[in-house]
Amino acid sequence: MFEDTIAAIATPLAQGAISIIRLSGPEAIAIADSLFSGNLLKAKSHTIHYGFIEEDGEPVDEVLVSVFRAPRSYTAEDVVEINAHGGPLITRRILSLVLSHGARMARAGEFTQRAFLNGRIDLSQAEAVEDMIEASTDASAKQAVYSIKGEISKILQPLIDGMMDLIANIEVNIDYPEYEDAEQLTAQKLLPHASEILDRMKELIDRTEAGMVLRDGISTVIAGKPNVGKSSLLNALLQEDKAIVTDIAGTTRDLVEGRVRVGDLTLNLIDTAGIREDAGEIEKIGIEKSRQSIEDADLVLLLLDGSRPLEKEDEELLELTKDRKRLILVNKTDLPRVLPAFPDEIAISAQNKEISGLQTALASLFESGPALSHERLSNERQLGLLNRAYADMMKARQAMIDGVEPDLIEIDLVSAHDHLKEILGEVHREDLLDTLFSNFCLGK
Repeated sequence: MFEDTIAAIATPLAQGAISIIRLSGPEAIAIADSLFSGNLLKAKSHTIHYGFIEEDGEPVDEVLVSVFRAPRSYTAEDVVEINAHGGPLITRRILSLVLSHGARMARAGEFTQRAFLNGRIDLSQAEAVEDMIEASTDASAKQAVYSIKGEISKILQPLIDGMMDLIANIEVNIDYPEYEDAEQLTAQKLLPHASEILDRMKELIDRTEAGMVLRDGISTVIAGKPNVGKSSLLNALLQEDKAIVTDIAGTTRDLVEGRVRVGDLTLNLIDTAGIREDAGEIEKIGIEKSRQSIEDADLVLLLLDGSRPLEKEDEELLELTKDRKRLILVNKTDLPRVLPAFPDEIAISAQNKEISGLQTALASLFESGPALSHERLSNERQLGLLNRAYADMMKARQAMIDGVEPDLIEIDLVSAHDHLKEILGEVHREDLLDTLFSNFCLGK
């Protein structure tokens, strides 16, 4: 498909044991052979060859050269990887020689882009390559591997096939209106089929949204009345003194943020201003931000003072967070207990950094359910297209209920079908591909 041969350094440009210079294209083997002390022109695919990279007959470096012949390679083209000693000077010199012998410098992500355009992988698999590189948790790495294996295509294909079946039945209505059962076909067959597809799409949307929360970090608000120990809890979780801790109520007047790993979870923590009635003007601004943060949070850690009776501010926060995903934490276990017991409460001492019960509860809260299911999509682009397909299917189903003409129903069905195929790259725009692959690292 491509007439030119590209090359780039495929490993970090720094001192190390080895570095890899990768070539791909019709002249990849010939270019490497022109610089190599051995003979690569007759080399079999998936073989490694020992020798030297030479310039004007003088050795530049001792190398191992891997040969992968099309189509059994990363890009489905002839690919050569020169494994050199890992030093920036030598690595750049070998790349310079490769470029001077006919290759051109690859653009960011161009190797993976060629793999996609040559049909070896779909677009979701290409995106998963970058996800694997950027994975920061075991869960995100596992999801990337799952996507690289082509599992997203397996999830979407039944939906794509189901929509195509609907479109085909509509076509029968349009092309053969003389059939007596055409109206019956729309009402009795198409509508239940469309509803089933919509249900499966909604389940996939919910699983994907839950999974992306874990991938990007759980937006977690620490809420409570003043001087209940919110800043101490933030510091205990972060294992650093990021928030100011004093006995003076209202010390925190703005949002204090931090990011922490708890097991395989990432919490994006926000310590809010304590909510109380007799706050000053500046503090009131912080309290309003606190309320908004609670509304936007994925999880609320509601902190109560075990050494004090339940007060009006506590009751207000309990009511404000009752419909949110929350954990009720009873702080100051090192002091005599006055607060009444709550179902499923977690006792902690933030000042003494005794928070193991909280860490266990967090793991239990997110360790199962749709968030950790691999039966989901991987990123915002894919989810956005799935939501657009879902909206089109909702229009199509309503049109079926309203008795709209079949050819008008088909417009929404085709649009939904195309959005799903765009997730896999089977329908795509060139400008989208250029933007997507430009985010990849060079050499990938």
